[in-house]
Amino acid sequence: MIETEDLSKQFGETWAVDGVSLEVNPGQVLALLGQNGAGKTTIVRMLASLLTPTRGRARIAGFDVVQSPEKVRSSVGVLTEQHGLYLRMTGLEYLEYFGKIYRLDSTTCQKRSREWIEYFGLVEVAKRPIGQYSKGMRQKLALARTLIHEPPVLLLDEPTSAMDPESAQLVRNAITSLCTEQRTIIICTHNLVEAEMLANKIAIIYLGQILTSGTVEELKRSLLGPAEYEVRVGGNWPREILNLPAGVTPLAPSETGHRFRVEEPQTSNPILLKELMKGGAEVVALQELPRTLEQVYLAAMAKVKRA
Repeated sequence: MIETEDLSKQFGETWAVDGVSLEVNPGQVLALLGQNGAGKTTIVRMLASLLTPTRGRARIAGFDVVQSPEKVRSSVGVLTEQHGLYLRMTGLEYLEYFGKIYRLDSTTCQKRSREWIEYFGLVEVAKRPIGQYSKGMRQKLALARTLIHEPPVLLLDEPTSAMDPESAQLVRNAITSLCTEQRTIIICTHNLVEAEMLANKIAIIYLGQILTSGTVEELKRSLLGPAEYEVRVGGNWPREILNLPAGVTPLAPSETGHRFRVEEPQTSNPILLKELMKGGAEVVALQELPRTLEQVYLAAMAKVKRA
């Protein structure tokens, strides 16, 4: 659904985006992570045919962003930090206006406008001027606008910015439900918890280049190493564990239990449990120690800064 090859953009002597190659399939949510100025917004603007690449190519839903800009724009819904809301319009007028821009017939336009107004909990303010909306209300209305023409690709920049927890959860649920076999979503966000919650693919960008990409689990393994597990026992810890499985390395014990680094958990953990019980351990729990996307991101940044 989204494909880029050597996608690059130069401003003056600066390469804001330099050699980005991505492939995002239908049903996937890709989170673009990076510092301010890393090139995330520039990538989104090129994918939406709002900026012309200096080098490379990109295709959205089969359309080239340079050769078929109108078809690309009709295939994407874009949410940027600057919403472009018309403050004197009412929320309902605003959605219907954009529905007409996307050439929806009047019946479809009105139907979808009311559906999204209701979905995002804006019914009570639908006929008020947008200038009277809170930041969260404006964010939800802007997201509704990106969906009015039912695009197969969504490009969302900080989709839950300035929202209260309840509204943010509503938007996250919407993103999850919108990711179907016919739709692809790219999210630019600084909220790493949200990115891990929503995305099934991550790309970390630094100075316009992709440092690394993959699923969260792939990145955890490549940047943080094999998973670590903690064993908690009800009684005394065995003095000696015989026949420790291959690929299992004991680590220093913690206050809560004994820890192991495990190369192949599915194979090694059952053997480890058997050996512990042979040694007389009363195993209460064997659980993987949580590792977050924040740890992955910081490890990637540390690695590039050491280079």
